[in-house]
Amino acid sequence: MIWLTWRQHRAQILVTAALLAVLGLLLLGSAVEARLHVAGHAPPGCPGPAPACWDLARALADRHDAVYTVFGWMPIVAPALIGAFWGAPLLGREYERGTHKLAWTQAVSVRRWLAVKLALLGALAATAGLALSAMVSLWRPVLGREDRFGNIGVFNMVGVAPAVWWLYAFMLGAAAGALLRRTLPAMAVVVAGVAVTTFTLFGLSDHYAEPVRTVLSGTTVPPDPDARLVGAAWVDPAGRELARPPEGVCPHPPDTGRSDRNQQTYERCLFGKGYRYALYAHPPSRFWRFQWTEAALLTAASLALAGLTARRTLRRGA
Repeated sequence: MIWLTWRQHRAQILVTAALLAVLGLLLLGSAVEARLHVAGHAPPGCPGPAPACWDLARALADRHDAVYTVFGWMPIVAPALIGAFWGAPLLGREYERGTHKLAWTQAVSVRRWLAVKLALLGALAATAGLALSAMVSLWRPVLGREDRFGNIGVFNMVGVAPAVWWLYAFMLGAAAGALLRRTLPAMAVVVAGVAVTTFTLFGLSDHYAEPVRTVLSGTTVPPDPDARLVGAAWVDPAGRELARPPEGVCPHPPDTGRSDRNQQTYERCLFGKGYRYALYAHPPSRFWRFQWTEAALLTAASLALAGLTARRTLRRGA
């Protein structure tokens, strides 16, 4: 069965491996170029959080805008492609071509045929996701980017997240193929399902743990730029939280096109009158807690989809 699985699915496996290799070369090339640029143009102590390094960070972002564009679409596109081209054809193509009538009447039982394919291809999909995670984790620090927790897109591209997302998308595609018995409709279900799941978990992730409350004086900027912000409120001199300060406490400066400077002037006035700013956020130290929580949710969903696929397939194969 392992040899048969390889023969039937080697095109998807080899194309995925080639795409990962191309992506790896792209990331490697941009990392090498970034190191050379930093070596020739970086002020002392850069890359880093110092204000003197901001111009360098902007220059690197401009030079690698194309790479960032590709990277920005990867958290949704990569799992969707795995589900559409690995999972959806697994059973959808067998039903469309009628080959299941031959494959499931041989010496190998339907149960074993399905179990080997789901296990082997699912493991390969998860391994490919881990390879992508390793490449991204090595690439981002070279560009001076350490925001792996506060940025949801980056969070889904590092750690164990890519592995479980790719596994989930594969199982979703397999279940869609088993239910719809057509490849193209199953592909559409995968794309929609991955998108819906992404935004659902994005909203749900704020509740993985109780956010930490931090009260700031003199600034509204989070002390840790990689924290995952959940909410914010102004605190009046009596200690009451307000969505916004009452009108008339401080005059809003006229809009002269310098909105950032006007906002800073307004905030300095509020702080001068005893107001403070409360932030509710998850600190970056919770990175692995959130990774494993999301991994558990997606793994449970993957197992449920695998069970649904098996039940539907075995019933039809009986």
